[in-house]
Amino acid sequence: MKNSISLFSSYRFTHIILMLVVLALIPLTSQAEKREFDLSIEDTRIVLVGKRDFHTFAFNGQVPAPLIHVMEGDDVTVNVTNMTTLPHTIHWHGMLQRGTWQSDGVPHATQHAIEPGDTFTYKFKAEPAGTMWYHCHVNVNEHVTMRGMWGPLIVEPKNPLPIEKTVTKDYILMLSDWVSSWANKPGEGGIPGDVFDYYTINAKSFPETQPIRVKKGDVIRLRLIGAGDHVHAIHTHGHISQIAFKDGFPLDKPIKGDTVLIGPGERYDVILNMDNPGLWMIHDHVDTHTTNGDKPDGGIMTTIEYEEVGIDHPFYVWKDKKFVPDFYYEESLKKDLGMHNSKVFKGEPIEE
Repeated sequence: MKNSISLFSSYRFTHIILMLVVLALIPLTSQAEKREFDLSIEDTRIVLVGKRDFHTFAFNGQVPAPLIHVMEGDDVTVNVTNMTTLPHTIHWHGMLQRGTWQSDGVPHATQHAIEPGDTFTYKFKAEPAGTMWYHCHVNVNEHVTMRGMWGPLIVEPKNPLPIEKTVTKDYILMLSDWVSSWANKPGEGGIPGDVFDYYTINAKSFPETQPIRVKKGDVIRLRLIGAGDHVHAIHTHGHISQIAFKDGFPLDKPIKGDTVLIGPGERYDVILNMDNPGLWMIHDHVDTHTTNGDKPDGGIMTTIEYEEVGIDHPFYVWKDKKFVPDFYYEESLKKDLGMHNSKVFKGEPIEE
């Protein structure tokens, strides 16, 4: 009898301990992660291609800006310090800002612009999931169009779709356009009648973009972000593009095609199966967007390079090119969630 009471007490004690462990774990799984980041806005000189430089207002001194990579539902705090001589804000494009409308980043509507030397703190919940971006909302015609004030905001879904689980490599392509006549006249430009003459992927024009390196069997995701003022028609040779997401939201059925039309502010996530080894062009089919100034063979162009065919071909323009990883944030996207600066996009400080 004594032994049975002892066994019963032991069982009850074990049961209570297990219940306490379960109860302790419930808040951990339901609570959102709190993430805090610091951004500065700096006068920075970048080079689009060759000797074509631009005076930008760069987040943390880089264009595009640092990748902010968080989980759906995270509570995000961003402290922004303006080190330039002009006012700025940050709009978190795609975030719903439920209950945090004063962090939407629009001057004269949700806040005073951040004046030179001041710091402003944004707080919001990362929702919905998807490919989003952030950009200045002061004088967007200049600051966004030709001063490089934009960067990617990727919100991972709590429950990724089956098509997302097939992806082996992830790339971000921010498409933009520039007016060289205003290159070194900060505070001016972005007006009707401007002649756009440079076009970029992640602030570089071909041939100073980078290839997308794959092997047969890879499934790649191209996150296309319209960060500029023009519409672009992105055509991938030799493959079927599956448009799976629009502005972060999944389509009921992916749309198949070979050319994706993307306008200002839009985002499209395109899934491609790497099933056709070769060297394949990706380019803007708005043909004037493949120029650098008055020269052809520039602008929004890159290639897909298959490991199986190599690059040592006498006709291949990039056969001797020095490869620079993370040009499409592909390495940063593999890191733990957080904010990731990249030396790939770092410019030169401008001392005023």
